[in-house]
Amino acid sequence: MSTQIFVNLPVRDLAASRAFFNALGYPTNPQFTNEDAACLVISDTIHVMLLVEPFFQGFTRKTICDARTHTEVILCLSADSRAAVDDMLGKALAAGGSEPIEAKDYGFMYQRGFQDIDGHLWEVVHMDEGKMPGD
Repeated sequence: MSTQIFVNLPVRDLAASRAFFNALGYPTNPQFTNEDAACLVISDTIHVMLLVEPFFQGFTRKTICDARTHTEVILCLSADSRAAVDDMLGKALAAGGSEPIEAKDYGFMYQRGFQDIDGHLWEVVHMDEGKMPGD
């Protein structure tokens, strides 16, 4: 069995955050969803758990970072093409996200990013391994 990853993110409004990611095309797994949490399926091995802040706080003694003003992590997803990167950004912006930094084109890699409605930072990249620079 492949290793899976479950990224846990604190959110203020579970319904709004869930709707944001559903609008990006990520379905909710009802088996792991209730009034405190929603499980989003990114792929067979990647899941995002949206946890309302009081529930999230129960898993840590540390203060929850306000992602609207501080950055703790940048999550990065791959895309099959440059057009798929742009499509994902279009969906994120239409769903209420923002684009905190301009697109970057490194020749072999095209990268754009969005900030979700809770302030978490996401990057979407397409890499063309055939254009990667040699060592």
